[in-house]
Amino acid sequence: MKRDELLTVAQVLDELGGVSRRTFYRWREIGKAPEGIRLPNGELRIYRSDLEAWLESLRSAA
Repeated sequence: MKRDELLTVAQVLDELGGVSRRTFYRWREIGKAPEGIRLPNGELRIYRSDLEAWLESLRSAA
């Protein structure tokens, strides 16, 4: 079984085609971003499967 990849915020922003870090964190504040986990060092990571599910939900809503 393939392990789910943990993405950095920079990788997520790149996947989203250049969305700014500020915009991404604003989306998180208002609950409109993919789920993430906070590592013990304080850094945020997003599972690739969560990002893909979130993107699919946006497509369904469109």
